[in-house]
Amino acid sequence: MTKVSESVRSEAGEYRQGADRPLGGYAVVMTVFGGLVGVAGVVAALRGTDGRRISPYDLLLMTAGTHKLSRLVSKDAITSPLRMPFTRYREPGAPGEVMEDVRTDGQLRHAIGELVSCPFCLSVWVATGFSLGFLFAPRFTRIAASALTAVAGADYLQLIYAWLQQAAEQKG
Repeated sequence: MTKVSESVRSEAGEYRQGADRPLGGYAVVMTVFGGLVGVAGVVAALRGTDGRRISPYDLLLMTAGTHKLSRLVSKDAITSPLRMPFTRYREPGAPGEVMEDVRTDGQLRHAIGELVSCPFCLSVWVATGFSLGFLFAPRFTRIAASALTAVAGADYLQLIYAWLQQAAEQKG
């Protein structure tokens, strides 16, 4: 066992090339994700819900809802208390959003910080949550995804409005 541990440490060191990469934290986060999805799969199979399909309409809702919920959790100023144990405030970002730096003290804290501050990383978890929601509670999930989709659409309309307003001011 010592030889295996030593080999893993050596490979990890070679992979890192001196960079601060929380590989142990990543392994824990991946294990939790895989475990949760595995348990949900077993429960779905036992309940007989594993054959349900997601309609194209629901996929569109899930896509837009995943985009919005991922940004809401990972970037929104109001949700910064959720990220606070894993990140540090750096500066304002896009409208209503903040830019944060990941805390690097502790591999698990670092890995979770990267997950909760990156909308691209978090979208895998959110989309999986929506998928499970459509499997176990489709009505509720459809309502939640619809609300998030409406907010995402409203965000884009706000940005378009601001852009048009700036363009009009520059002409006048």
